[in-house]
Amino acid sequence: MITDHGEIETPIFMPVGTVASVKTIHQHELKDDIKAQIILGNTYHLYLRPGMEVLEEAGGLHKFMNWDRPLLTDSGGYQVYSLASNRKITEEGVTFQSHIDGSRQFFSPESAMDIQRQIGADIIMAFDECPPYPCDKRYAENSMHLTHRWLERCCSRVDETEGLYGYSQALFPIVQGSVYRDLRTKSAEFIASQNREGNAIGGLSVGEPHDMMYEMSELVCGILPKDKPRYLMGVGTPENILECIALGIDMFDCVLPTRNARHGLIYTWDGIVNIKNKKWHKDYSPLDPKGTSYVDSAYSRAYVRHLFASGEMLGMQITSIHNLAFYLDLVKQARQHILAGDFADWKNQVVPKIKQRL
Repeated sequence: MITDHGEIETPIFMPVGTVASVKTIHQHELKDDIKAQIILGNTYHLYLRPGMEVLEEAGGLHKFMNWDRPLLTDSGGYQVYSLASNRKITEEGVTFQSHIDGSRQFFSPESAMDIQRQIGADIIMAFDECPPYPCDKRYAENSMHLTHRWLERCCSRVDETEGLYGYSQALFPIVQGSVYRDLRTKSAEFIASQNREGNAIGGLSVGEPHDMMYEMSELVCGILPKDKPRYLMGVGTPENILECIALGIDMFDCVLPTRNARHGLIYTWDGIVNIKNKKWHKDYSPLDPKGTSYVDSAYSRAYVRHLFASGEMLGMQITSIHNLAFYLDLVKQARQHILAGDFADWKNQVVPKIKQRL
């Protein structure tokens, strides 16, 4: 993928920087150690704080947070989904209550595009409704059609406006349809017909079984064009990522690596480690003997466990850097094996190891 802020090699994992910050991580660590090629910001959160006036005066999110590589912004549709008790959906858009001060706010497809213009991400997402799981088919179908009508308005708004900071922005539509095969098929066909720069799959990883997520992803990947990136939103565990790469997914994002890192859970090439466990108390081996990050060789499991036991923030920083570096190394190696032609064999060997608890 080529953007005005750099090229992105797929498959790719995108660290989540919801409020212009990947939690506990410096931007130079994202670039130099984790080797992130693209990160995320969130329209809903950035709109509420620091606000559009601040971001526009700063010259956009890139300059505001000192990040000169590609950025993607979620349109806020998922946050609207998560605010189910404090929002009202109509044909025009969504009225919701701010989680910060309780004020009433309104997003329409047009305003969601305008806000993402002001934020200035390289890839912007269409405004959609994410149905919950489980939901009945009638709700899922009505929601899907609403998402499609909103998408047409998003496309019109983007096509009749220009970016504010002198570089291009690509709009990605989002496939919906819950876990119903016929709805997913209809939605994927509609999204593909819009002929945008890339396409996303939403409404998964919201509580459905993994097998169902894989089934829907495989179905949709069989319809979306192969020459454009496919982005599976909000996924997932390391094994989820490898299995979905095998199905044809190119792009992933998830808060899991950093959220779990802050609770002492780290992903390694040998399996999953809960660094808080007593068993690591006198383990002076590297955090991950096969890891690529500087923290993997610089700090022992015993030391990082000590940091967590002492309530030291450095422990969370080390594990967050490690987990993100692991995720980026995971997709890098997947790419290498795809190019070498032996991805399937490699994946089948790796998945049982990385999912086991140590």
